[in-house]
Amino acid sequence: MLAYSLKRLALMVPTLFGILLLTFLVIQFVPGGPVELLIAEMQNHAGQAEISVQSASVYRGGSGLDEARLAELRALYGFDKPALQRFVDMVWRYLCFDFGQSFYRHQSVIALIAEKLPVSISLGIWTFLITYLTCIPLGIRKAVKNGTPFDVITSTLILVGYAIPGFVLGIVLLVLFGGGSFWDVFPLRGLTSDNWAELSWYSKITDYLWHMVLPIIASVVGNFAVMTMLTKNSFLEEMQKQYVVTARAKGLASNVVLYKHIFRNAMIPLITGFPAAFMFAFFSGSLLIETIFSLDGLGLLSYQSVMQRDYPVVTASLYIFTILGLIAKLLSDLSYVLIDPRIHFGARG
Repeated sequence: MLAYSLKRLALMVPTLFGILLLTFLVIQFVPGGPVELLIAEMQNHAGQAEISVQSASVYRGGSGLDEARLAELRALYGFDKPALQRFVDMVWRYLCFDFGQSFYRHQSVIALIAEKLPVSISLGIWTFLITYLTCIPLGIRKAVKNGTPFDVITSTLILVGYAIPGFVLGIVLLVLFGGGSFWDVFPLRGLTSDNWAELSWYSKITDYLWHMVLPIIASVVGNFAVMTMLTKNSFLEEMQKQYVVTARAKGLASNVVLYKHIFRNAMIPLITGFPAAFMFAFFSGSLLIETIFSLDGLGLLSYQSVMQRDYPVVTASLYIFTILGLIAKLLSDLSYVLIDPRIHFGARG
């Protein structure tokens, strides 16, 4: 297993290089880069006598753009160098986890991502915990009660929830419980209240949880169907195997057969997905959910960065997510061996 792990870690290097190369090539051919967007913005302010130095003003009324100043603008964003040199510089900096400065927010990319993390972590972790803690017991119960009214009713409910888009459910929840046309029960926006710093520690926890109720409901309802049905089908498959029939023929109690014999084998495909799901939960971001509930997280940051052609933020986010995804995939593969000794990655001696 050690040799397999080292081999997988070594393969991460060309994978990361390929992702960076592909992203860099796409950036080169996408129309309307940061220079062009800034020029368009300056032309929209042509009637002003002076444009703020912070926006790198080079437009001078009706006289148009000066070539020398335009070259300075390209140098400001690093586009004065050949593409190959810029790519090599980027790869070297990324190996040292130096992602530079945001073009539009004028701050470190790492600091910017860290600033948005609390929102995405809150959404991701709670969604992960509630989904697994609800769907696994429900899926087991549905497998035991397969074909009964309980199974039919719960399947109908979770499939209806799966069919409703999360942003639509979020809007409905805001209208019903966010002070819209009906009840003013939950806050409309943000992760905490404006006076959060003045609250006691107990009130801070309560305030935070109260703000998270509606976004979490909108996020988790659509996840119930897949995990619940996966759990149910996994248990149903194990229940039909010969070792289960033999255990029941020996007179073992139903709960003993279910939780001592079936549970371990049926949970293998679910548990092995834990590392990837847990890792993804830290950095997951839903643009629509964050927009509806005014949560400034990574989803909204990524969207705004793409629209503003903020290439350092876009590339750094993709680089970090790729590393986490590769690590999560490796952990998922290794968990197979830890859970089921019958699985191995190489020939046994």
